Amino acid sequence: MPRIALFALVVCLLAVVAAVVSFVEGSFLGIVWVLIAGITSNMTWFYARKAKAEKAQNAPTA
Repeated sequence: MPRIALFALVVCLLAVVAAVVSFVEGSFLGIVWVLIAGITSNMTWFYARKAKAEKAQNAPTA
């Protein structure tokens, strides 16, 4: 997994935890954390797929 995808995954997990804590404390600021988690999960998926496609393209064919 490329480094940027790994960082995006970590940020996504932290945003999910922050959203849960925010909602448990009764704050609607958790909505912002949910949106950040959605964006970073899409970034993780995008960069992981991009790296997989580049790896498949650069692999020698038999």
